[in-house]
Amino acid sequence: MNREQIQRAERFHQMHSGPEPLVLPNAWDAASARVIEAAGAEAIGTTSAGMAWSAGYPDGEQLPVRELIDACARIARVVSAPLTVDIERGFGATSRDTAVLVEALMDLGVVGINIEDGTDPATGHLADPAILAERIACIRAVASNRGLPLFVNARIDTYVGTDPAPGSRLERTRQRALSYIDAGADGIFVPGLADRKDVASLVRALPVPFNAYAGYPGAPSVAAWAEAGARRISLGCGPMQAMLAQLGRLATEALVDGRYDAMGSHMLSVSEANGLFPLRAAHAARAA
Repeated sequence: MNREQIQRAERFHQMHSGPEPLVLPNAWDAASARVIEAAGAEAIGTTSAGMAWSAGYPDGEQLPVRELIDACARIARVVSAPLTVDIERGFGATSRDTAVLVEALMDLGVVGINIEDGTDPATGHLADPAILAERIACIRAVASNRGLPLFVNARIDTYVGTDPAPGSRLERTRQRALSYIDAGADGIFVPGLADRKDVASLVRALPVPFNAYAGYPGAPSVAAWAEAGARRISLGCGPMQAMLAQLGRLATEALVDGRYDAMGSHMLSVSEANGLFPLRAAHAARAA
């Protein structure tokens, strides 16, 4: 593992303890990653849903692993900021499958992973937490063997979908979080948990940074999340959803109205777009 990648990983860890929360407007391809980096992002996080949609697949580990790796390689080639990748439930039947994927991503220069417990496809219920705990432990062992302080962010889906016992969700979330932390997780991500009093309660119970989700209309501001104790704020697939909706408006305006006003009102010039991708030899050598 080269020293530059280790330093990026260490810097990424430090970003979770700075004076302000780490904000991640998540990327889905090389172009979106460079736009986000050029806007001032300290780090680049991917959106699994956005990466699947951009390749023509639905969300939910339908994107072939080879296409996921290739897309991450293109992003890693063009950005300088630390890169963390969402790998959903781990893309494989076993912990070893997940470890192989993580090794391939580390070879690209990736310094962080987002992995979730999610829903068991066989039952439709929230997956057994032991499954994710085992995968996290396997990821941690692989990263430690490489000498890389990989940031493992564990996503808990207790607030996603229908829950037959919503009154106990916060406590079950706390229990799952602590088991994932014991397995080696560096952060906890709970999409759907939006009540800031509950967030503050959970934050007090956790010895690692809490990641809030803000990829939906009416989400709390960065300041509000920070007040509740969040140290990382992810926009997830929200930016791509907004971009797809905007593209639909541009297309409708041209096809129905015969006009291009919305497109022409705010767009990069060709030189500005080309300027997002300078030829930087350092990027080609990042995984060397």
